[in-house]
Amino acid sequence: MEREKIEETISEIMVLARSHGLDFFPMRFEICPAEVLYAFGAYGMPTRFSHWSFGKAYHRIKTQYDYGLNRIYEMVINADPCYAFLVAGNSPVQNKLVVAHVLAHSDFFKNNVYFSHTCREMLDVMARAATRIRGYERLYGRERVEEFLDAVLAIQEHVDPYRLVRCPRAAGRRDWGGRQYPPAGDRGEEKQEAREPEKDLLRFIAENAPELADWERDIVRTVRRETLYFWPQIATKILNEGWATYWHARLMRELELGEAEALEFARMHAELLRPGGLQPNPYLLGLRILEGIERRWGREKLFEVRALENDVSFVRNYLTEELVEELELYVYELRGQDWQVTTRESRAVRAALVASLINGGYPYLVVRDGEHGRPGELYLQHVYEGVELDLHHLERALGHVYRLWRRPVHLETAVGGERTVFTHDGERVSRG
Repeated sequence: MEREKIEETISEIMVLARSHGLDFFPMRFEICPAEVLYAFGAYGMPTRFSHWSFGKAYHRIKTQYDYGLNRIYEMVINADPCYAFLVAGNSPVQNKLVVAHVLAHSDFFKNNVYFSHTCREMLDVMARAATRIRGYERLYGRERVEEFLDAVLAIQEHVDPYRLVRCPRAAGRRDWGGRQYPPAGDRGEEKQEAREPEKDLLRFIAENAPELADWERDIVRTVRRETLYFWPQIATKILNEGWATYWHARLMRELELGEAEALEFARMHAELLRPGGLQPNPYLLGLRILEGIERRWGREKLFEVRALENDVSFVRNYLTEELVEELELYVYELRGQDWQVTTRESRAVRAALVASLINGGYPYLVVRDGEHGRPGELYLQHVYEGVELDLHHLERALGHVYRLWRRPVHLETAVGGERTVFTHDGERVSRG
């Protein structure tokens, strides 16, 4: 009986969502225990290779739930068909809100330009990759494979998600979809491209690291492929969550809710929009910006924004002075031992927020040379734009890059405003 009610709820909200112009993938809803959903949240997907860091993330999520600090109500997968997972034990109102929320996410996945190149069969791609990596563990030992994964995952964010835009001929090789590059000896175009600074560090290592075994190259490509799949979600977090929140609020208000249900929905919605700590709450910020756009230009403009923007352009173009004041946003920095507010001026706040979103908030590194100095040495450059690298993490990351490249690795950056080159020679990091 409960299953029938959930199916009726889903059908009702899907009809209502379509009547407002939402265009989502075919939907597949699954109900699962909270512990299963926390595992999915920790791994990022229901099917993925095993690594200790995912277990660590699981225990963090579960601890937050156990102490009432956080709760996952749903998970939705960018795929065609789109899979959405509901928590067993959700109340009817919680399920209604979750269904409305994930339908908007699915609409966003299907129609936002930054998701247009993502692999819609990624569940199967990840499952096959997980099977291969388990095979490598049997052949070469779990500890050896996990240590190699440690090194790759330490630099997994250093990919180039927009390479297909700049290099259309790469699209023919299904770079985003999970297939390998042409074999060595058939990469004339790749060698030509390598003369320019290469942002995609994982790609460069997979193609050019001189001593990697085939199974190691496969792992590098696997991690890169999965990072490229997740990257649009990183680049559109504020807009995507704002879009889903906007629509769940409107759809829920059009449903026939009893007094108790309306109060429960109001409590959940208010909890979702609670202001964040050191970073703005993406649900709140995205929703308020979208509401401002609707007031100024109408709902049709919202669909245009949903289709064309990412977080950088969304915030840069539509975060107004009035919203900065309403949301009490400000810029802060560490001065001595204390965090202090430095300005509340709207242009400065907008500029600081945009800067924090560029490249997903990660340092921007490029490969300058794979034959630096003595043959085979790798030279990286940090594109310095006023924010210095954390030196502790820099030294650890260089060690991981050396683990992959297996020849000396150099990284040029700025320390105290001065050009500085760090080198890992396999034993230690030196500064020159």
